Amino acid sequence: MSGHRYLIGSMFGVSPVTAAAGVQIALWLVGCFTMNKNAAEAWTVGQRIYWDSVNARCTTNSTGGNTKIGVAVAAAANPSAVGSVRLNGVF
Repeated sequence: MSGHRYLIGSMFGVSPVTAAAGVQIALWLVGCFTMNKNAAEAWTVGQRIYWDSVNARCTTNSTGGNTKIGVAVAAAANPSAVGSVRLNGVF
């Protein structure tokens, strides 16, 4: 996986560094990243991807307060621990 994940309001980004609360860092809001995912899901190209803050992973599940962050750019099998996501910036 690449980078650390941050959800600030509805803005999701990836940073190459970890930061303490209140410290400013640069975030990549767009681009393709390998991200941890719900291993029990299969993804298809173009499928909407959400961030599950409770479990700190990507999912196709839009419920439970999950935040839409982008789309899958490659198929991901069930089971698999990671998937490729294209971040779409702020929704």
